[in-house]
Amino acid sequence: MNLMGIDMGTTSVKTAVFDHKLAELKKLTADYTLESKGDTIEFPAEEYWNIVRGEIEKITAELKIDALAIDTQCETLILTDEDGNPTRRAIVWLDNRATEEAKLIEEHFGRQKVYEITGQPEVTATWPACKLLWVKRNEPEVWAKTKKVFLLEDYILYKLTGRFITEKTLQSSTIYFDIKANDWWSEMLDFVGCRREMLPELLDSGVYVGDYKGIKVVTGAMDQVSGAIGAGVVKDGIVSVMTGTTMVIFTKMNDVPEYDPTSIVPCHYNYDGKFCLLSWSPTAGMALKWFRNALCENYSFKELDEMAKDIAPGSDGVTFLPYLCGSTMPKYNPEARGSFTGLTTEHSRAHFVKAVMESVACMLKSNLDYLKLDVSEIRAMGGGASSPLWCQIKSDMTGQRLVTLKNKETACLGAAILAGVGTGVFPSVEAACEMIEIGQAYTPSGADYTECYERYEKYDKILNI
Repeated sequence: MNLMGIDMGTTSVKTAVFDHKLAELKKLTADYTLESKGDTIEFPAEEYWNIVRGEIEKITAELKIDALAIDTQCETLILTDEDGNPTRRAIVWLDNRATEEAKLIEEHFGRQKVYEITGQPEVTATWPACKLLWVKRNEPEVWAKTKKVFLLEDYILYKLTGRFITEKTLQSSTIYFDIKANDWWSEMLDFVGCRREMLPELLDSGVYVGDYKGIKVVTGAMDQVSGAIGAGVVKDGIVSVMTGTTMVIFTKMNDVPEYDPTSIVPCHYNYDGKFCLLSWSPTAGMALKWFRNALCENYSFKELDEMAKDIAPGSDGVTFLPYLCGSTMPKYNPEARGSFTGLTTEHSRAHFVKAVMESVACMLKSNLDYLKLDVSEIRAMGGGASSPLWCQIKSDMTGQRLVTLKNKETACLGAAILAGVGTGVFPSVEAACEMIEIGQAYTPSGADYTECYERYEKYDKILNI
C-alpha cells in the first residue's frame, strides 16, 4: 500500500509518498506566490486545486497511490456558490483586513467566553468568523451569492470527492466551532450571520470519505497536528519543538486548561478527540539566519556550529534576546527588539553565534516552564534540528532528552499515517507512530546553563517590557 500525504503550506505544497512501513518513496514541492497588498492577502481558490491536482498527476505517473490525506493551514477561507464555484478569491490565513470585525466580536462575547468555547484566547482579524463578518459587511453582493463556506482542506476534499465535509482539528480557530461539544457554535454563527447549512459536515481525522481516480481519500488534520503525528507526538510527556523561521511547541492535552487572562496560548482540538496546546515565537531559526547573513555571510551553518562549539556554556557573559520580530509567548510584546548585552573586548564572533543559539534554547525553556508541562522527551524538527550543537544546547538547557527524526517532512508523514488509518492499513495513529524512526538522541551532558538562563531572564525583564 502506497500512502500519499499532502502538506499545503502558506507558499508551497509538499507531497510525499510512503509505503506501509513509512519508508519514503517519493517527494515533490510546488511553490506559489500569494497576492498581497497591505493587510489584504489573497489567492485564487481554483489555483490551490490546480496545484494539488498537478502534483497528484506527477506522482501517479510513476507510482500507484492507494490512499491520500491532506493537511493545511487553518484559517484560509474560501466562499462558493451552491455548486462549489468560488464567489471571490480565497482570503489567506495571514490576511488582517477584519480588524474592526474582530473588535465587534470581542466586545460582544468577551475573550473569556470565546476561549471557553473555542480554545482561542484572543479574537484576531485572521480568524474566519471575523473574515466572514467582514465579507458580509463590505461585500454584500458576494455574501448574497455565497452558499458554502470552506476552509482550504475542505475545499480540496470537495474537489477530490464532491463531498461537503471538514474535519474538526481544522476548525478550532474559526471561533465558530465548539471544541468541547464537537459542534458548531450557534451563538457565534448567529452573530456573524452564517447559517449552519452553509458549513460542511463535521468529521474526525482519519476517516475515509470517497475516491479520486482510484485513490481513497481520507480526512487529514491541520498542519501542526499532522506534523505532530508525523513526529510521533501522540503520548503524554512527549512534546515537539519546530525550530524553523519561528519556533512552535506542540503538546497534547487531555483537557482544555482553565482560562487565564494573561495567557495567549491557544488550545486546539486534536486528532484523538482531545486537545493540544500550541505555543509559538516569531523568531528562532530566523535569528541565526539573520546573524549569518548580516555578519557571517561567507560561513555555512555547519561552519557556524564548528566555530561556536568550544565556547563555554553562557558564552562568557554574552546574552542575546532574539526578539527580531517582537515577543509573543510567554510574554506578548510586539514592540520588543533583539539585543546583545554583556560585551567586552575579549568576545569573538564565535561568542555571538553561541549566544544566539543559547537564546533560542532559553526561549524554549521559558515556554516549557510557562506551560508547566511534565516533559519526558522533546522531539526536534525544522532546520534547527540539523545542528548537533544546537540540539545539545537545548537538551542541556531544558534538562530533557531531545531527539531528531529521520524523516524531515513530518506533516506529510502525519497526513499519510491518517490516510493509512482511514483505509485500514494501520489499526490506529498510535500504532503507526511506533514505526517512526528516530534520528539522533541527545541527553543532558552535564553542562551547566543555570547562570546563562538566569541572565537571559534578567535581561528579558529589563528590556522586554
